[in-house]
Amino acid sequence: MASNLDVATAKAKIREARATYREQKGALLPSVEGTGSGTRTRTSAASSGTTDATFSTLYDGGFDASWELDLFGGNKRATEAAKYGVDAADEQLRDTMLTLIGDVASYYVQAREYQALRDLAKRSAVSQRKSAALTHAEYLAGSATAVDTAKADALASSTESDIPTYEISYMQAVHRLSVLLGKPPATLEERLKGSGPIPSPRMNVSTGIPADILTSRPDVRLAERQLAQYTAKIGEAEANRYPSISLTGDISSSATSIGDLAKKSSIGWTFGPSLTVPIFQGGQLKAAVDVAKAQRDQYFIAYQSAVLSAMEDVENAVVSLTQERLKYAKIVSSSNSYRNASDLSRTLNQAGVSSFLDVLDAERSLYSAEESVIQSRASIATDYISLNKALGGGWDGQIDASKPAVVDTNTGPHLAMAK
Repeated sequence: MASNLDVATAKAKIREARATYREQKGALLPSVEGTGSGTRTRTSAASSGTTDATFSTLYDGGFDASWELDLFGGNKRATEAAKYGVDAADEQLRDTMLTLIGDVASYYVQAREYQALRDLAKRSAVSQRKSAALTHAEYLAGSATAVDTAKADALASSTESDIPTYEISYMQAVHRLSVLLGKPPATLEERLKGSGPIPSPRMNVSTGIPADILTSRPDVRLAERQLAQYTAKIGEAEANRYPSISLTGDISSSATSIGDLAKKSSIGWTFGPSLTVPIFQGGQLKAAVDVAKAQRDQYFIAYQSAVLSAMEDVENAVVSLTQERLKYAKIVSSSNSYRNASDLSRTLNQAGVSSFLDVLDAERSLYSAEESVIQSRASIATDYISLNKALGGGWDGQIDASKPAVVDTNTGPHLAMAK
């Protein structure tokens, strides 16, 4: 969570949404500005009626204020939309974290799966290579055929060719894990090089009722918040079609010296309302409302789609996990039978009752069955992870999104110096 780059991006989006909300809230309040100026005037001798030109200085200072009365709720609805945007950004972060947790768990399972398959291939290749060497010796002694020798060599070579394939897949999973942690790809190679077991989940997962998905899945909550956000935007666009009233006022003071401002100076003020009425905009304002409604419809459909997809994910994960566990039990039984068949065929071959081809066929079948056992065990763990993701996960740790990724320095006002 601390180093993943997708999580860091989601945090930045939260900060952006919060700043947008604060910015929009400011539109509901009056705005006040201070103004000041100083002018130096030269009057020619002919104009002033004297023999020399005259100079005068005038200083002005004052305050300007304005406040738009939110008669039709446009600013309020815009603020509401911005608040829903903050909620949506929060849910986006939770969805990103859930995806990250699931990916880390899944890629760890994959790493251990390919590691186990690679080790199985190495062990099987050593055993098969010994059988090939024994067959070659028997061929030289006249008790085995050239066909037996060729097939024994082919089986060993075929198994050996699986080792680089599994090694590639294993390293890719390890590298992906490192990147998910925000680290260079080779970071975890040393830590994971020792063989470890494939995680074997034993807990049953309660799927609850379908309505639970609406509150537990961050992607569903995200879709709902986005729907609320774009519903509020309709009110903002609708309010722009009606008149707006603003209260404006200013206080100004003029004097020939700065010290005389607001003392020995002329002071004036103005205050009054201003009315703006949209009379003809070429249909733009009505079109803006239609655009907002169409966007709302899109997010309404997206919300429905998110709910249906969430329910589909749960059902698929439940079926996959249940059936994979049944499949695993059968595959383990099959593997045990192939192991017995391999031992028996070797004994019969040594006794001269069966051919060596039976031994090779039994070894090939045993290797394939043991591969299937490893793959099924990994599939159970992956399906378990998928089911927990489909249900919205169970991690409730807190994440501080207020700290920026880049800490700026020397951001105060300063004069731009020419280079």
